[in-house]
Amino acid sequence: MNETPLPFEIRADNIAVLSLIPNPSKPRGGVVVLDRWLISSLDCSLRALAQKNLSGLILQSASDRVFVAGADLAEIDALNDADLDVYLRAGSVAYGRITKLPFTSVAIIHKAALGGGLELAMHCDALIGATPAPGEKSWKVGLPECGLGICPGWGGTMMLAARMDISKAILATCSGAPFDATEIPTGLFAKNISAGESHIEVAAAWIHANPKVQALRSPLSIADPQFHQATFAALAQLETQLPNTAAARAVIDAIKAGLQHGFQAGVLCEQKHLIDLRHTPEARARLDAFLKR
Repeated sequence: MNETPLPFEIRADNIAVLSLIPNPSKPRGGVVVLDRWLISSLDCSLRALAQKNLSGLILQSASDRVFVAGADLAEIDALNDADLDVYLRAGSVAYGRITKLPFTSVAIIHKAALGGGLELAMHCDALIGATPAPGEKSWKVGLPECGLGICPGWGGTMMLAARMDISKAILATCSGAPFDATEIPTGLFAKNISAGESHIEVAAAWIHANPKVQALRSPLSIADPQFHQATFAALAQLETQLPNTAAARAVIDAIKAGLQHGFQAGVLCEQKHLIDLRHTPEARARLDAFLKR
């Protein structure tokens, strides 16, 4: 098991700033991609930070090109079903350490945050988001998995809908259509970073203004009872609007599992579907095309 911690610093106000970095053995031009190395390094770092008497955690990306570009699909595709199950569960454990921290956590989304990268960020208490500067090329934020014939595997089906309009989130997840950074739905970001503002200082200010009262068992999601009524209403309203695909049906199945049995049950449902879906003809065609790029 990799025990290499990610770089972090502890500010004078006792907030730790943890940086996601590319796998040193696969630098990928400076793009941060979720692979087993990063998941293991994240797990190692969070175990260490949990032992410190901190005021908060800021999760940022060291890449100037992305927050996290998503999971390493080539690595995942090379795993057999049993090993993929181990990989997905390891991600759940690492991500869950953020939620269980006894202090407030904030993720800074300054560029693309896709798939597992957005799911990682949504395990934090809040997302602080930058928007493209005038003339700057935009980027995407969202869950594109269904566009590849698979589904999210770390709680995205339930977490995205708890931070924005539920119907809009479910439709986007089922279609695999990420949002443009210039059109992020209200609620996903707890605060938007204006041009010229320090990302770190904005995140630190949010942490100081929102101290965590107690550690949580699971991240904010529509599996929380406060969202149940609105989610069931949204599902009923969307019944005829959802794509008729196996991936979309998997998303709805995971949401219902979360509503009925809690967040962890929904995640396990996602992971089972993800493992099965990648063998379907539709997913194989789309994944093969993606991997040949």
